[in-house]
Amino acid sequence: MTTPDERARQGKAARKRASRSSHGAWIPSADRADPVAVLERQGADRVQELLPIRYARMAASPFAFLRGAAAIMAGDLAVQWNTGLTVQLCGDAHLLNFGLFASPERTLLFDLDDFDETCPGPFEWDVKRLAASIAVASGGNGHPRSGAREACLAAVAAYRTSMRRLAGLGELAVWYERTDAHGLLPLLRSERHRKRAETTMERARRRTSLHALGKLTEEVDGVRRIIHDPPLIEPAAATDLAAVRKIFGDYRSTLSEERRLLLDRYHFVDAARKVVGVGGVGTRCFIVLLAGRDAGDPLFLQIKEAVRSAVEEHLPPGPYVHPGHRVVAGQRLLQAASDIFLGWMTGPQGRAFYWRQLRDMKGSADVETMSPAELSSYARLCGTALARAHARSGDRIAIAAYLGGSDTFDRAIADFALRYTAQNTQDHAALTEAIASGLVEAAGQEGGGQDGAAPQE
Repeated sequence: MTTPDERARQGKAARKRASRSSHGAWIPSADRADPVAVLERQGADRVQELLPIRYARMAASPFAFLRGAAAIMAGDLAVQWNTGLTVQLCGDAHLLNFGLFASPERTLLFDLDDFDETCPGPFEWDVKRLAASIAVASGGNGHPRSGAREACLAAVAAYRTSMRRLAGLGELAVWYERTDAHGLLPLLRSERHRKRAETTMERARRRTSLHALGKLTEEVDGVRRIIHDPPLIEPAAATDLAAVRKIFGDYRSTLSEERRLLLDRYHFVDAARKVVGVGGVGTRCFIVLLAGRDAGDPLFLQIKEAVRSAVEEHLPPGPYVHPGHRVVAGQRLLQAASDIFLGWMTGPQGRAFYWRQLRDMKGSADVETMSPAELSSYARLCGTALARAHARSGDRIAIAAYLGGSDTFDRAIADFALRYTAQNTQDHAALTEAIASGLVEAAGQEGGGQDGAAPQE
């Protein structure tokens, strides 16, 4: 068995492979793929009539573009030297893929909350994506360049110091580590920050299946039906409805026995196709309404298509062949507590899907209205949460030793984030130009949330 000292030496040895200061560089490769072509290639197997919504949402702002550009950034990271220190990556660790959700014990937690791109890879890829999203969001909010840098440094410093703290803990202590949302309040520096956080938490507590029943359904001939809101929520076609019913049993088999028993106490009521997120628009997604004790005891589940990770294309094959299994296993590994209805299965035409609750006290921060100080505080929370997630799957002792006690890594990542912001701005402009010239169709920008894009749920 490798000792902690040996693991620490391995971490420091990784500096020879990729020095900490080397992460600050960003020079696009001479054969860098056209960003619009990358997006079009990604959309080839998606629902074609929904792609204009995706492009419209990504065109809304540079930050919205970054949200949907995980595949583009993965290609950019792949040509850089990496540490070889592998963790289970989120794969898309931007600011809005962190948020609030309820644990099975109904405690409100703060953690990563999107895992469509999860796969094993070098830890710094997630850190760079987080930092880039901070810098882009800061610029979008009109903050000075110094404010963007300060927020990036706050996130990476929190990641580094948290990883070093976790490196000194035992295995079970790390596994049980979690961030209770209420425990965050004393860490916020101003009364205004705390009040905003309390408002976000209260909003999240209300986001349950019962709350969704009133917002997403209506009574038709004495039966609850999902309200149609084309093109964002549309009735499932007869073939889709039959498929959803059929695959329900396969999904059920991936749950533990006690959760299968709980699920069996609900019966199917209705299903609809739903558009979610930004980058994921066009993948097949349905919401299913179930009823338990009576019509006033609802459960909303989401069925979402799982495709090959945009990050996975540039990394060695992971342990999971089934994309739905990859997403579910990655979520269970990275999150401190996961949805009790999380499961996966294969649907019609061999397509992979995963299931989860549509709403379970979920909430996200309003990044686009944050001041520089608020963004730094939020960035610090995200960096801390990311370190905890990585420590569960990677060699936290080696990573902590690589990072070290100085801020060398922090400053390098902040440099990278600011440089990559300029690249993201160019890529966003390329998309808007493609739309203006008619090469790409964009339409249907309905939906709320950050930059006019619907939240991920």
